[in-house]
Amino acid sequence: MRFPRPHRFDLLMGSLGFACGLLLWSYGLYTTGDRPFDQRWAALVPLAVMAAAEAARRTMPQTAIVVGTLAIVGDQFTNGNLVTVLMFTDVVYAAVVYGRPSTARRVPYTTGLVTVAVTVGFLAWWQNAIALLVGVITGMVSFMPAMTGAVVRNHREAADAARLRAEQTALLAEMDRAQAVVAERARMARELHDMVANHLSAIAIHSTAALSLGDPDTTRQALTVIRENSVAGLAEMRRLIGILRDGSGDAEPAAAPTLAGLDALVDQARTNARPSGLVLVLEDNRESAAGLPAPVELAAYRIVQESLTNALKHAAPGEVRVVLAREPDALAVEVTSPYGERPGPTAPGSGAGLVGMRERTALLGGAFEAGAVTDGGGRRLWRVRAELPVDASDEERT
Repeated sequence: MRFPRPHRFDLLMGSLGFACGLLLWSYGLYTTGDRPFDQRWAALVPLAVMAAAEAARRTMPQTAIVVGTLAIVGDQFTNGNLVTVLMFTDVVYAAVVYGRPSTARRVPYTTGLVTVAVTVGFLAWWQNAIALLVGVITGMVSFMPAMTGAVVRNHREAADAARLRAEQTALLAEMDRAQAVVAERARMARELHDMVANHLSAIAIHSTAALSLGDPDTTRQALTVIRENSVAGLAEMRRLIGILRDGSGDAEPAAAPTLAGLDALVDQARTNARPSGLVLVLEDNRESAAGLPAPVELAAYRIVQESLTNALKHAAPGEVRVVLAREPDALAVEVTSPYGERPGPTAPGSGAGLVGMRERTALLGGAFEAGAVTDGGGRRLWRVRAELPVDASDEERT
C-alpha cells in the first residue's frame, strides 16, 4: 500500500514540534510526574508518534487522529510533554477541517462526550473541585479544537458555495448575453431581408428586362422602376445603418409598419410586378381595421411583404391574391400566387424569406405553412398562410 506524500507545511510542523518537544525534554520540563513509565526516555515515544501524526494531518486526517489519540493516551502514562499535547490539539483540528464530512460531524460530538465523561468520572472518583479543572483541560485539549475546526470548515464550505453560485450566475449571465446577441442578430437579419429584399428583387428583374428588350418605352419604364426601388432601398439601408450606429441615422426613429400601409405596399408591388404579368388583388375581410396589437400588425405586414417579393421573383403570370381575415382569436394572413414555370427574367432566392416568416409567426405563438396546393379548378398555387394569435385583453387595450 502506497501512502500519500505528506504536505510540505505539515511535515515542517511535525519536525518543528518534535524539535521543540525534544528541547523541553532535554531541560527536564515535564507536564506531570510519578507515572507508571517514569523513565526519562519514555516521554519521547508519544512525542515521536504525535509528530508523525502531525505530518499526516492533511493527507491522512482520519489516520492521524487515531494515531494521535493513542499517542496522547500513552503520554498520560509517562512524565508527559507539553508539545505532545499541543500537537494533539492541532491534529484534532485538522481532522475536522480536512477529514471526510462524516469525520467532521463525528469528532466534535465524540470529544464533547469524552470531556463530559472525564469530568463526571473524576468528580465521582475524587469528589472535589479539582475534577472540574481536569474536565476543563480535557475540553480545551479535545473539544475546543474540534469545535474550532467545525467553524472553519463551515466557513470554507459556505465560501466555496458562494463562489460556485457566483460562477454559475456569471455563466448564466454569459449564456443569456449570447442568446440575446443571437436573437438580436436574427431580428436584424429578418428586418434587413424584409426591408431591402423586395426592392433589390424588383431591381434585378427590371434590369434584366431592360437589358433583354429593345423597346425604348419598355426600357424607360424598367429604368424608372429600378430608380424608384434603388432610392427606396437606399433609404431603408441608411435608416437601418443609423439604428445600428446608435443614433447616427435619423433623429426620429421610423414608425413600425402597420396594416394601414398595406394598400401602399400592394400598389408598389403591383407596379413592380406589371412587366411579369402578375395581377395583385388585396382582399381585407376584417370587419374593423383597428384593435390589433402592434407586434401582430408588424408580423402580418412583413409576411405579406415577403410573400409579394417571392411572387415577384418566382410566380408564373396570373393573379396574386392577398387575403386578411379576422378569426375569433387570431388574424389569418394568406397569400396565393400561380405556381409553375414563368417566362422572362427571374431573381434567385435563398430561402431566408420563408425562414423569417416562420420565425415571426413562432415568436407570436402562431401557426405557419407554405407550399404548393391545388385550388378547386385544378390550378396549382403557391400558398403562404399564417395564423397570428390575438389576445382579447390586448385587443381591448388597443
